[in-house]
Amino acid sequence: MPLDLHGRPLRDLRLSVIEACNFRCPYCMPAERVPDDYGLDAASRLSFDEIETLVRGFVRVGVNKLRLTGGEPLLRKRLPELIARLARIEGIDDLALTTNGSLLARHARALREAGLRRLTVSLDALDPERFRRLSGGRGEIADVLEGIAAAREAGFDSIKINCVVQRGVNEDQVLPLVEHFRGSGHVLRFIEYMDVGNCNDWSAEGVVSSQTLRDRIHARWPLRALDANYRGEVAARYGFADGRGEIGFVSSISAPFCGDCHRSRVSADGRLYTCLFAAEGTDLRPSLALGETAFAERLAALWSRRGDRYSELRALDAPRSKRHVEMFLIGG
Repeated sequence: MPLDLHGRPLRDLRLSVIEACNFRCPYCMPAERVPDDYGLDAASRLSFDEIETLVRGFVRVGVNKLRLTGGEPLLRKRLPELIARLARIEGIDDLALTTNGSLLARHARALREAGLRRLTVSLDALDPERFRRLSGGRGEIADVLEGIAAAREAGFDSIKINCVVQRGVNEDQVLPLVEHFRGSGHVLRFIEYMDVGNCNDWSAEGVVSSQTLRDRIHARWPLRALDANYRGEVAARYGFADGRGEIGFVSSISAPFCGDCHRSRVSADGRLYTCLFAAEGTDLRPSLALGETAFAERLAALWSRRGDRYSELRALDAPRSKRHVEMFLIGG
């Protein structure tokens, strides 16, 4: 199994199945910079056959965790069919999907029956007006909450709810979100606003640190630290002292975790990105055409040359690329 230049194995693949999205969240895919028809050209995407070959190749070099992303993955036609194919691949121990939840109510049962085991829903506000604004005027919080309820009914017992917190934008939604999901069995996670992509005009002034959020929540509902579920888990886990579930904090800005990063990302058109903050991707389609074995050999060679540690360099104020792949291309 290949190790990169810092001795990190490849264990986790985040695979985008579509570059289109029905939302236009300002920190990811702002409407003024991304046209409505972006990512709707099906000819540019990997086919289901290519995706299956790709995943099998990744398994050969050590991947056992697979997360499907977008854009909005539920816009991909016949997605349950793809999930059923991927669920049958020996070596994939964890098959998950990230969604904005707006289409989840109509798809949850089919996803579960196809073999999907875990769901993450992005949710940045509970207030209906705020939610609508943060979705670019295209989303309704009622649809997302209905989707979460439908997913639970379909058998997804513990859903992760991800909230990106921005100062002066939605930090006042943190306590309402905790109050809503505390005791629900779902796991709410707060993510520091990151400098992913180029079109969101990121500024450090917009970051609310995880420590600040922990202190606010702890003052209302006392917390206690929990052990990580596995090495390389990106979220620091905390349980409510009264036993009513847990929450997590992803702290790429204030506490970089590059040293344990074993993730790779592939865009819907088949380009490999070895870091969330990468500037360039590598086209995998030519090696995919050679078959699973040859593709795995090419992938191992690419991973062995990986030296990414962008967040650590940021923390050190060291030289680093100022140009990044957009978040909506690789699913965050």
